[in-house]
Amino acid sequence: MSSTLADTAPRFLADYRPADFTIKTVNLTISLDDSCSQVISALTIVRQGDSQQSLQLNGEQLTLVSLVLDNQALSKDHYQLSDTLLTIPASSLPESNEFTLTITTEVNPQENTSLEGLFKSGDAFCTQCEAEGFRRITYYLDRPDVMATFTTKVIANKALYPYLLSNGNKVAAGELADNKHFVTWHDPYPKPCYLFALVAGDFDLLEDNFTTSSGREVALEIFVDKGNLAKAEHAMVSLQKSMAWDEETFGLEYDLDIYMIVAVDFFNMGAMENKGLNVFNSKYVLADSQCATDTDYFNIEAVIAHEYFHNWTGNRVTCRDWFQLSLKEGLTVFRDQQFSAQMHSSAVTRIQNVRVLRSQQFAEDAGPMAHPIRPEKVVEMNNFYTLTVYEKGSEVIRMLHTLIGVANFRKGMDLYFARFDGMAVTCDDFINAMSDASGKDLSQFKLWYSQSGTPVIKVVESYDPQTKVYSLTLAQQSPVTKSQPEPQALHIPIKIELISKSNDNATQSELLELTQTEQSWQFSGFNSKPTLAMLSDFSAPVKLVFQQDDASLLTIIKQADNSFCRWDAGQKLLMSYIQQLTFDPDYVIPNELITAINELLTGQGDRAFIAEQLLLPSFDEVASLMIDVDPMALTSAITALSLFIAQGSQQELLSSYQACQQLDLQQNPADDLPDKLPNKSPHNRVANRA
Repeated sequence: MSSTLADTAPRFLADYRPADFTIKTVNLTISLDDSCSQVISALTIVRQGDSQQSLQLNGEQLTLVSLVLDNQALSKDHYQLSDTLLTIPASSLPESNEFTLTITTEVNPQENTSLEGLFKSGDAFCTQCEAEGFRRITYYLDRPDVMATFTTKVIANKALYPYLLSNGNKVAAGELADNKHFVTWHDPYPKPCYLFALVAGDFDLLEDNFTTSSGREVALEIFVDKGNLAKAEHAMVSLQKSMAWDEETFGLEYDLDIYMIVAVDFFNMGAMENKGLNVFNSKYVLADSQCATDTDYFNIEAVIAHEYFHNWTGNRVTCRDWFQLSLKEGLTVFRDQQFSAQMHSSAVTRIQNVRVLRSQQFAEDAGPMAHPIRPEKVVEMNNFYTLTVYEKGSEVIRMLHTLIGVANFRKGMDLYFARFDGMAVTCDDFINAMSDASGKDLSQFKLWYSQSGTPVIKVVESYDPQTKVYSLTLAQQSPVTKSQPEPQALHIPIKIELISKSNDNATQSELLELTQTEQSWQFSGFNSKPTLAMLSDFSAPVKLVFQQDDASLLTIIKQADNSFCRWDAGQKLLMSYIQQLTFDPDYVIPNELITAINELLTGQGDRAFIAEQLLLPSFDEVASLMIDVDPMALTSAITALSLFIAQGSQQELLSSYQACQQLDLQQNPADDLPDKLPNKSPHNRVANRA
């Protein structure tokens, strides 16, 4: 089979087999040159079990210089080379279970336009190895379940590349001939090769530190392109907040002596969680109060946190294979969302999460690219990086958190790390740890990992005035597709509120566990039919078939305890008015809307959340609910509703704006610095490297 056909052949989860060999230690010596960088890789290789298989190492775009096996040079008669594999037959391997293999290769970083492996962009060298980029640096078992300890010596011209960075702790440095220098790094924690990183260049450097809960001082360094130093302060604060939050929330302490972030314009991804050396696109590190928006500051903090949280959920415990990608990404997205919710308005943060899910992930789930969060097959490994794996994966972790509760979730995380630290595992291993820690049967819940599509929940309610019993029936249905002809019932947590009109608008919150195709619940003690608010906190990534009249939606907006329910009811109400105006421009919007809005504006509460409540649904959001869309009519309808609100709430909007402006003027910008962090150093130390 040609390499082209082999590259496009699908891979299947069912075909996974443990490697016949593993790699215990990696000693790299990398001499950097624009067009001919030399990589010497000394590997300690261990045969698994009694396997007598050939050793096959992945490699692409490499020039092989030499092979040395247990101090003996291998001639070409003792190995085979293809475009993608280096094969050493079993007959050429030592009989012992452990042996050393030293591979010398050459690569051309300047011509590496794939931006995978080692590449040159601008004036710096950089690497990107997830998912399968390490094979463009040297021949290796390039799969995530092969975990080794790395020692990396980087050599380069000192004048051009004063900073030579890699994973772990710096263990040696020195001067060499020809104006070259070297730095040696050692990472004591086993890791897959996709987490390997190398950066060499000339940067501005922001330095600070963090003292962990056990009293260790960790050096923090952020490297930025020249001239961008002042814009890195917010990123440093965000990193310190992230480290403190992870210790307090999950008891997870950083494990190396140094944590480095490199922010460069040329990086082709958002960010990468390489062990101890995160590489970022500058967009997610640099912020200037003169031009950055609140959203920019929020996103920087969230992405910094996400990559830091990967240190445990992805690095210390990683994926057995790439089909398990959501094991690290879904879990880490959930963790960064929890962090952001605590740092900011929890209601607004949750609403923003749901907006992305509904507008983008639901669309992916409904289209030809729909797939489970743990896919069964793939052609191109980079195609795994989808909204379904990340965002829906996070929602599945959130549902688990809801089902077993905060305390049991923490117990499950503790058990997960106790069992699997330093290992490459599966989504099932994670769920089993949560089940064992909580005592809850989660076997049906695992279906979320193997079924695709967005479940639809049909809601039917009734009330018996004689018995004063309110009944609720929920029916679930997942999409039927060619690959999923008979989807099974999922385990779905449905959080609801029942708002009693006859009892001073008291609310009753319930967590319903929908596990059957159709299921009913009864609630007694209501003197009249309560108003149902569905999906508190958006407790499951589902769509609802449930029509409520304006009066019910207004009741939820005014009386529901849950912020998400209040916002969601408001969005439904506004969408219904926009749709009415689209078909009938003379439609008269009820004045009850203005009354509700004015009560929001003049009341007390989270101003950021109130702003979200007043934000009209977008053109795309409304259009997605319509069969035939008249763009001009829909645009006119949105404009008409905006004018109606502006005219009816003019004074209240102006007063609210003035109050917010006054509050902004009174706020000290230093309030946002990490003074409340238990381990904050007194000031940031800035180093400018000429």
